[in-house]
Amino acid sequence: MNAYIYDAVRTVRGKAKPGGGLTDHSAHQLVGKLVSAIEQRRGGILEVQGLILGVVGQVNAQGGNLALVSKLAAGLSDNAFAWTVNNYCVSGLTAICQAAAQVQTGQARGLLAGGVEMMSAVPFMGDKADYYSDSTFPPRTSFLPVALAADRLAEDEQITREDMDAVALRSQELSAKAEGTALQASRINVNDLTAEECLRPVTAEQLASLPAAFASLAASFTGALEGRSIDHRHSVSHAPAMADGAGLALIGAEGLAGQPPRARILAWAESGGDPAASLTAGFRAMELALERAGLTLDDIDRIEFMEAFAVTIAKFIRDYRPALERLNVGGGHLAKGHPLGASGAILLSALLDALDVGQGRYGLVVATGASGTGCAMVVERLGV
Repeated sequence: MNAYIYDAVRTVRGKAKPGGGLTDHSAHQLVGKLVSAIEQRRGGILEVQGLILGVVGQVNAQGGNLALVSKLAAGLSDNAFAWTVNNYCVSGLTAICQAAAQVQTGQARGLLAGGVEMMSAVPFMGDKADYYSDSTFPPRTSFLPVALAADRLAEDEQITREDMDAVALRSQELSAKAEGTALQASRINVNDLTAEECLRPVTAEQLASLPAAFASLAASFTGALEGRSIDHRHSVSHAPAMADGAGLALIGAEGLAGQPPRARILAWAESGGDPAASLTAGFRAMELALERAGLTLDDIDRIEFMEAFAVTIAKFIRDYRPALERLNVGGGHLAKGHPLGASGAILLSALLDALDVGQGRYGLVVATGASGTGCAMVVERLGV
């Protein structure tokens, strides 16, 4: 049975700091705004069997089974189930894949799925997991902050500072250019926030002048690094800003909602990867999804590849040689920010907008996260 994407929407992203543009909202309120937006766009109340929500920091303001809290706040059916999932930075896309699986196996006809993260309320590592400081793990599987893993990966992969400056500048320029265009057709304004708040326009000269930002972290993780001295390369402009935001998709079987779907899900894949390399599992997920779809990268008209850190997108461009005019055409995380559990869902929404603008047929979204987490999906835009 086929699974279709009837709609996919996202919020603008706000700075995760006091006074940020979304800080007066709770996570469930953001999800509720997206539910309302889909209902308005689809012309009626949604009758869905469940809500699957990716959330990384599942404590305090985001605790209590946030999918259930969001379901109740949004007024969804009492009979709808609610799952909250944590697959690190790929959680939002994982949630959508799980919804697709439910539809493909006949377990549900219609589901809402996506992700949300209010990093202004629950900061990075806010769950204070024992794992973060557990010295009983061998170095290869010990926790290492993703910024340090990114620096180590850049050195191992021989991704230069110049390579990373180039992708950071591209992300900023394309993001600024996309504001106010049809590439934002499925983005929802919240209050007075009508543009991506984390954008920080820079010049090539400014990027080149920025110092490496994460060397001071290394002293606290000598065990995981096995005493290795890293050539730290990532500056603050090579790391996505911490952000607040949400994304949500309506996934269903044929004939749902009385209106045609936007796209058909051709294939999806989850993958683990080397925890020491950390940010590389998305590459394997991408390859698996393309293989399952019977397509190659050359067949893909638009690609949304998560700019987890500059090293990942630079490695993708170098090793896979995608057509740059098809890649992250509206900019990416390095410019717009990374609301952890929401990012995969945000990328899928952006992909559908990019396909519409380019009148493309096939789209690919790739999410890659810390400690070896990866997810990818291939979609076919309908009405081509």
